[in-house]
Amino acid sequence: MHDIPVSAPATGPRRPGGAALTSLGLGPAPLSPADASPHSFPDGGSWRTEVPSVEGPEALAAVLEESARLDVPVHRVSQGSGVWMLTDAEITEMVRGCAERGVELCLFTGPRGTWDTGASARTDSGGAGLRARGHDALAGCVEDALRATGLGVRCLLVADEGVLWTLHRLREGGGLPADTTLKVSALIGPVNPASYAVFERLGADSVNVPSDLTPAHLTEIRRVSRAPMDLYIEAPDDLGGYVRMYEVAELIRRGAPLYLKFGLAKSPGIYPYGRHLRELALATARERVRRGRLALDLLARHGADGDMAPLGGRLPGPLDRFDISS
Repeated sequence: MHDIPVSAPATGPRRPGGAALTSLGLGPAPLSPADASPHSFPDGGSWRTEVPSVEGPEALAAVLEESARLDVPVHRVSQGSGVWMLTDAEITEMVRGCAERGVELCLFTGPRGTWDTGASARTDSGGAGLRARGHDALAGCVEDALRATGLGVRCLLVADEGVLWTLHRLREGGGLPADTTLKVSALIGPVNPASYAVFERLGADSVNVPSDLTPAHLTEIRRVSRAPMDLYIEAPDDLGGYVRMYEVAELIRRGAPLYLKFGLAKSPGIYPYGRHLRELALATARERVRRGRLALDLLARHGADGDMAPLGGRLPGPLDRFDISS
């Protein structure tokens, strides 16, 4: 974690856990409406854009066509079904299409608990959720990472802390390209500053926090971590269905460096994607771009559309990591 000075309130009641958390650099300084993130992307920009659920070459083509038509800058597209749901030819086509437009391509790694044979993920508690169950699932995620990067993909989406740490160790040891970035899924996203900092130290280059975090929560996170944050401006229904367009300027101010994710509420799920869902995938891909146009128009009307990071940028800058030798 970063050693960011945090002062305790001069007067007033003792805040719960105050002295102990302050000694660890985790607060609890009182929040102020004036709080703004002191961090940015390496190029100085405060925000980038991401279009999620781009499940194959056809959906990517639709996103790129619509982004050109509506003049929506796209820094990154991400896919949710997984590397294993794409052929080599499809991955290669997506890599080529993104490279031509300077867009980062992020593919999800491997088997996950919600599709596995274990029953706990289907209980009311949700069990271990998307996490990789057992050695074989971990190995499948590693296999996906090796295959994808071998085909030119340089961003991998993960939903398991162990997978994240394993891929980071491979990256540090030369088993994955050094410029590979690792993105944490919203479905295991951290909800407090300590857990966010742990993901950064495990190797995360961007972290998708749950879409219901408040601006105050983002400020708390930014006091201990500079790792880029991903946040759905409109969340899919299984992530709450929140639509936060009028908060975009404040979310950027508090959460920078921030990826604005243009999700889509009131839309059926499409994971794992196949051609039986083709028309839905293409229609929703285009609509996600249109939602992006709405959010950017709103920023412009409020005079808050400056500080966008230049297109083509993808690396996070220096981040804190655990020692892989320990």
